Amino acid sequence: MDAVSRRTVLRSASVVAGAAAFGGLWARAAAPALAAAHPANPHRDVAADARMIWKRLPKNWQEGPFLANGYLGAQVYAGKTPQVLKVMLSHTQVQDQRIQWEAGIGLSRLPIGFLTLTLAGAITAVDWTLDLYNAELGGTITTTQGSVAFSAVVHNDLGVLLVSLTPSAGEAGAAWAFQPLESATTRTVRKPPEYVANPAPELGDGYCAQPMLAGGGYTTAWRERTIGARRLLAATVAYSFPGTTHTADALSAVRKALAANPDALLARHRRWWNDYHARSFVSVPDKQVQRFYWIQLYKIAAATRADGPVVSEWGPWFPEVGNSWTAVWWNLNVQVTYPIVNSSNHPELDAVTETFRRDHANLETSVPPAYRDGDTYALSHPGDWRLRPGGTRSVGVPGTTSKTDQTGNLLWGLHNVWLAYRHHLDRRVLRDVLYPTLAKALNFYRHFLFTGPDGYLHLPLTRSPEYADAADCTYDLSLIRWAARTLVDSARILRLDEPRVPIWQEIGTKLVPYHETATDGVLIGDGVPLAASHRHFSHLLWLYPLREKVWDRAGDRDLMTRTFRHWITDRTAWHGYSYAAASSMSSVMDAPEEALRYLKFFLDRNVVADTELTANTMYREGSNFAVESPITAAQSVVDMLMQGSGGVLKVFPSVSATWRDASIAGLRAEGAFLVDASRRDGKTEFVRVHSEAGEPLVLQHGVTGDVDVRDEHGRRLPWRPAGPGRIAIGLRRGGTAVVTPRGGRGDFAPRDVPALGSAPAWGLPS
Repeated sequence: MDAVSRRTVLRSASVVAGAAAFGGLWARAAAPALAAAHPANPHRDVAADARMIWKRLPKNWQEGPFLANGYLGAQVYAGKTPQVLKVMLSHTQVQDQRIQWEAGIGLSRLPIGFLTLTLAGAITAVDWTLDLYNAELGGTITTTQGSVAFSAVVHNDLGVLLVSLTPSAGEAGAAWAFQPLESATTRTVRKPPEYVANPAPELGDGYCAQPMLAGGGYTTAWRERTIGARRLLAATVAYSFPGTTHTADALSAVRKALAANPDALLARHRRWWNDYHARSFVSVPDKQVQRFYWIQLYKIAAATRADGPVVSEWGPWFPEVGNSWTAVWWNLNVQVTYPIVNSSNHPELDAVTETFRRDHANLETSVPPAYRDGDTYALSHPGDWRLRPGGTRSVGVPGTTSKTDQTGNLLWGLHNVWLAYRHHLDRRVLRDVLYPTLAKALNFYRHFLFTGPDGYLHLPLTRSPEYADAADCTYDLSLIRWAARTLVDSARILRLDEPRVPIWQEIGTKLVPYHETATDGVLIGDGVPLAASHRHFSHLLWLYPLREKVWDRAGDRDLMTRTFRHWITDRTAWHGYSYAAASSMSSVMDAPEEALRYLKFFLDRNVVADTELTANTMYREGSNFAVESPITAAQSVVDMLMQGSGGVLKVFPSVSATWRDASIAGLRAEGAFLVDASRRDGKTEFVRVHSEAGEPLVLQHGVTGDVDVRDEHGRRLPWRPAGPGRIAIGLRRGGTAVVTPRGGRGDFAPRDVPALGSAPAWGLPS
């Protein structure tokens, strides 16, 4: 007998999280006994608590469960008839290659198609669980003719969807099929009249091959293995360009998956996800927030990997109806999606840094032709995941009618790379990726900066994204100032004899100050006030995330407060990421109750005006799928619990008074510090900081009264006061400091803190 026929249910500690093996049911009844039999694992238990539940059949992508491995994505929801279940497939690499048109059209992400499971009876009930700890979906489908138990994963290593079915007698004939979608962009904006779809697909035995007019193509392949009453489906999507290996690649992948020992496959898959969840930890008493946070950690790992494409608007999950966002949006969307991978300690997800490392040469194609001198870069949007704008699209020329709202995209994108460097202090990132690319990006602006009668450097007319044209546009000025200062710092860190340093210093010191008024704070630009609700916080980048102004400096507080207060006065046009940004800004301005209020407003699904946080924590804007807003809100949670910029590491800096308990572990801060801490009954009971790089540590610990500072072995460490509630500790590379109340000792393990009250699971739990 082979491995499939011998097996029943794979029993392991991770069953506690709600998952069973291929062909098995979700062992809810057994979970308490199993939990008692296995050692405490707070990461597992908190991820298990965040599981998503479906007691009703989801209707569409806004409601359905989702699986992915950074490449292949799957969503499960109702088909067109009551007897059909749909599994929508998508893939982050599958895009057109007609580069003669702009990226949203000619380099567009392409629809693939969906699997259908046709049942004998109409679906009358579902009972599903998406287990985050193991990245597994499973449960039962009840029909008028019987039932089907199932378990599904998108295998992390293989990139193959594996679905185990155990049908009852009445549903023994349940059948899989595949329906391709038209291979054409779903974007209509600036779609040229000569555009035609790619050719019709070529259907074969267990595969659907889709050729592309530009060459290459993609193939969906599926095979099923039946052992008695058990059935195991393997399905995948393979893409190749310019070669045509996609069909052979797809068929080979499913054959290998079905030939392998399914227990071993599942163990490999679970091992990656279990290790992933163990890298950091967050627990807060508001379990709605806590569960949402852990779902976003699952989602970002499902959506992106460092060696794969940077996320498009919908990641690996195709939105079936009316989607117009078909490429990579660089005017905010990517930039706000990726900071969480740094603070949650997941460099394996940092596709932004790797994208710039791999494809930086393509940035020259976004520069207007007259300024392509071999030493100038820019970044248009939309683009494809290789940083190509397609067609003749460029960022336009400041001061002319060709200008666009894309001028600052590249500098802001490179700020993500700077954050990756600051969180790990890997000089290879600074030397090989950030420094050379940032210098060329700043060179674009150097073509246009001019000295005015006041002696300052000014910028001609550019566009503040999604708002208005302005000279001395604040969006651009804040990014230019950050870039110039960062290049000077980078040359010093890398010990380079760099002749351009005086030029960058001059830009940093002579760039015109932001235009402001006594009532509104910083303006959009020279003579252009913020006069209407603005969802994009483009004129506030200097406050967050660039952190140019610092709340700890009394001279900065008034400007920060005035500008922020004016922006929040009219929120009628705000979208999800606006509330996430407002929450984080409130956190950096020592306003914890405001920070929580903005976050909760979003999580309570109050954002309307044709936008919504959906039942499965995805996000809809009109008919478009936008993945970034919920993921950005996860970083807002971290900003409440830990901040590490400006040379000061702050622990629990913006925790609401209602959150009397909190626990964090493994969060990563700038300076390459790993932070564990616990707050109990309104007081910080310990902070533990591990230094990977030996950077100077100034710690705002939050401990009331006198403190003890010891190393990981309990030996006293020298320290000195560094301001109210702050101490400076000299930590060597690899050293650890533990700060407790004087005489205090405690359990330093992470813990799931007590709940403030009940909170429903995400999904469709009722």
